[in-house]
Amino acid sequence: MMVNIALSNFVTFAKMDIFKVKITFEEADHAPVELAIAEGESVLDVCLENGIDLQHNCGGVCGCSTCHVYVTKGMDNIQEISDKEEDFIDRAINPRITSRLGCQCVIIDGDIEVIIPDQSQFMGH
Repeated sequence: MMVNIALSNFVTFAKMDIFKVKITFEEADHAPVELAIAEGESVLDVCLENGIDLQHNCGGVCGCSTCHVYVTKGMDNIQEISDKEEDFIDRAINPRITSRLGCQCVIIDGDIEVIIPDQSQFMGH
């Protein structure tokens, strides 16, 4: 995929690698989906762009744990976890060793698979 980037009076083309993210849901009434995800894009971004309701009370800035997901495949294909993200994951509902925050699951190289935990436990859902 080629993307136009305008810089002053010049237009350049940057190559973007496109991968897949397979999303499954703990909530039984949601069918799994496979979506395109570009290098540098987060799981939260892709969810919001495709009408998937992934909570993100802090606005997606690693300031809460509501966009918590489980990465089941492709952990090496996302940015490494930061200390700040680890602190927020500790506050998530039912964290696991594969837990990450959707806003911090930024693709660097390759496909991934995630499970979105049951979101009905959040107020206002």
